[in-house]
Amino acid sequence: MAMEKLILLVDDDPALLGVLKQCLRPHYQVRIATLGAKGLELARMQPMPDLILLDVKLPDMHGYEICTALKRDVRTAAIPVMFLSSHSDVEHITLGLELGAVDYVSKPVVAPILMARVRTHMRLREAGDLLRDQNAHLEQLVSKRTSDLEAKTTELQHNQDLTILALGSIAETRDNETGNHIHRTRAYVQVMSRRLAPTQRYRNTVSEEQWTMIWKSAPLHDIGKVGIPDHILLKPGKLSVEEFEVMKRHPVIGRDALRAAEIRMGAEGSFLSAAKEIAYAHHERWDGSGYPQGLGGEAIPLSARLMALADVYDALISKRVYKPPLPHAVAVEAIREGRGSQFDPSIVDCFLEDADEFRYIASRFSDDTEPQG
Repeated sequence: MAMEKLILLVDDDPALLGVLKQCLRPHYQVRIATLGAKGLELARMQPMPDLILLDVKLPDMHGYEICTALKRDVRTAAIPVMFLSSHSDVEHITLGLELGAVDYVSKPVVAPILMARVRTHMRLREAGDLLRDQNAHLEQLVSKRTSDLEAKTTELQHNQDLTILALGSIAETRDNETGNHIHRTRAYVQVMSRRLAPTQRYRNTVSEEQWTMIWKSAPLHDIGKVGIPDHILLKPGKLSVEEFEVMKRHPVIGRDALRAAEIRMGAEGSFLSAAKEIAYAHHERWDGSGYPQGLGGEAIPLSARLMALADVYDALISKRVYKPPLPHAVAVEAIREGRGSQFDPSIVDCFLEDADEFRYIASRFSDDTEPQG
């Protein structure tokens, strides 16, 4: 039987603790600390918690101070932290995320919303554990050098593919408009990778394995959205300037989440390298006007340049609460107009050659149908 997941609650509000215990205990083990110092002690106690719900303001310590201490300690650095606070302004949310928290839940806590967020971060942690276990299994296979190594390695690669898609799907569940977006964009990037691989520019600089990991990693481009509060991520209208600043944090959150998964696996530079590039840099623009770093030209990783075009094309042809879907031909012209400003010119040229295949992919993985294959 699988061990029941453990949540550490660090809060001094008796009424809130009563609500949290009532909704969490049917599903998880629960530890409680009403002081920050005790919370740090319980976080380091075996078995260690799988998730920490942390009040921002405690009698003896500030929640941000506690989070900083947790992230600096190698024993607790990988434990996801969700802040609980009556402050829901952009400044407080941004600070919490910058300190390494994965989420920020406003008080008064709404039990169904909290449980949904807890389940999301538990699934992410399980996926990280799976990645770590798969890496250990791969090392074991290499050391054994048995006759069935090739078959087992193929099976492991298949499991890695499934893990990437599962992680991507977790992010998409936070946004009820994206549908089969991760399946379409993955296919778009694969098409462009096949087109670019044999060209003189790339045939001697990018290996077949690197191309494969680029398109396989595409579903993780928006993994950082799991750390964006619902009232911003799911807002039906245009975001305010302050809300957009919080939304712009998701590339950093995504990169850091994938980096944490690598640390848990003990495998810096693992097969998640391309995924980190894509998550962090797919909102950069060729002319340097994007975010989060304002990179331009070939300073933007190739994987992110490919993802940028795939992501924008799919957004243009998809229905959103704030716009109808654009026809394929209009979307193609919009991409053409972005050549040399928003997008890498060579990648735009590649897209224009395969525009009909993009239209076929969009039809095959339409949000009106289930993904095929």
